[in-house]
Amino acid sequence: MSKKASDNLFRLIKSLSSPEKRYFKVFSSRHTLGEQNNYVKLFDAIDAQGSYDEASILQKFRKEAFINKFSIAKARLNEAILRSLDAFHSSSSIDAVLKRELHCAEILYKKTLYGHCAKALASAKRLALKYEKHSTLLEIFQWEKRLIEKDNYAGLSEKEIDNLLRADELIAEKIRNFNEYWNIKSRFFQLLNRTGKVRNQEELANFKKIIDNTLLKAENKALSYETKYLFYHIYSAYYFGIGDYEKSYQNLKRNVELIESNTEMFKEEPNIYFSVLTNIIYIASQLKKYDEVFIYLKKLREVPQTMDTSKNEDLEVKLFSSAYSIELTLYNQMGDFEKALALEPKIEEGLEKYSGKMNKVREAYFYSNIAIANYAMGKHSAALKWINGLLNNVGIEESQDIHCFTQLLNLIVHMELKNDRLLPYTFKSTHRYLSSRNRVYKFENAFLDFTGKIMKAQKREEQTKYYKELHSKLLELANDPFEKTVFEYFDFISWTESRIERVPFRQIVEEKAQVR
Repeated sequence: MSKKASDNLFRLIKSLSSPEKRYFKVFSSRHTLGEQNNYVKLFDAIDAQGSYDEASILQKFRKEAFINKFSIAKARLNEAILRSLDAFHSSSSIDAVLKRELHCAEILYKKTLYGHCAKALASAKRLALKYEKHSTLLEIFQWEKRLIEKDNYAGLSEKEIDNLLRADELIAEKIRNFNEYWNIKSRFFQLLNRTGKVRNQEELANFKKIIDNTLLKAENKALSYETKYLFYHIYSAYYFGIGDYEKSYQNLKRNVELIESNTEMFKEEPNIYFSVLTNIIYIASQLKKYDEVFIYLKKLREVPQTMDTSKNEDLEVKLFSSAYSIELTLYNQMGDFEKALALEPKIEEGLEKYSGKMNKVREAYFYSNIAIANYAMGKHSAALKWINGLLNNVGIEESQDIHCFTQLLNLIVHMELKNDRLLPYTFKSTHRYLSSRNRVYKFENAFLDFTGKIMKAQKREEQTKYYKELHSKLLELANDPFEKTVFEYFDFISWTESRIERVPFRQIVEEKAQVR
């Protein structure tokens, strides 16, 4: 068993906002009486630390009685902080308000103040119905039944009893309906996250097997706003997975409209709106719908205001990682690499600030896209630094596609730098990695075959020949639904054209962007 002191209490204290810390001290003075000073002194000592050092805490309070049972003192402080947070956030969400109202109803019932209890339940019921809080409605129905039972069903007709059953059944059906959609969504995303986008018929069949469900035949089978969201969410992900971006875009757009038309229903979960906007921006950029991209990017940055959400670190991290990642990717696609590199200092700052708190795949996209921007601007050593950072430090699984195509970008940069000594080793390492990945497809084989040839070519004419051969092959693969995914990571076609025409890669990408 590890003897390392747990830093859970430290991390809890450090997670508190300034208002939460002030409230804790007021709460502690009201609720902990004689122990209050010990709690606050220990709280302040831990809060003052940059990293948790239990030994220094024990030394600091060595003369205090509570130090003899320090684990108990920590547990009680932890409990006091959680109770203060519960009180501080008692009205922070509809769920919190409903929880409080139901607790009040319980207290009133036990005091035999049945009329007051009925009013509290009626208020909670209106709120739960308005915001489709189905699980809470079942609790409210149970309390209403207790009120009926305590009067021995006086004045209650058989029809009213049947109506109670119908109400129970309807809510239970809506809960079951949501759970079934959630199950479909979760099974699909588990598959999508494990295998990535479809790249052969077998994977396509596995995707279709999950989607082939009666609940997905028509939108009206979704019985609540939340399940309607899941309906469109599942289809947008499915079409993304099979590479039909236009249909994915249409389903994402329906979800944007659903959320924006029912902001009150979704305001407590801004991450849903945030996620939908992030996805539709990416898909719109792949479809070259750049006007829509900037409209949705503006909406993304305004999520805290639109959803009336108080600032929190989780949303702050997501806003940084999504908005900057999208903007960076977009500039690269449009060939505006100077603007992409102008974001580099802010991104470096954010990567350091949110280290360990960001999605690893999102972090990998930062590294990859900054590497591409540096490569396009002729800053090959800087590009290599970011590539190495992704391959060696980011910590994503090597099965991820982004890891695979960064390996290929690594080869390209080494060729540009004419690293003749390192290039054979890099080629063998990449070939070994791709072979062990069990997802080597036409593109990877074509690229590795080309690299092997180009490394041996001595004359410029011979090199140009191989670049032309690769270019023809890539144009063919770009129309293959199972292979076109690779071109979302890096514009390999423009790269080959730049080598054939002997002009900067940046120039080719810019010219193509202007034509669009």
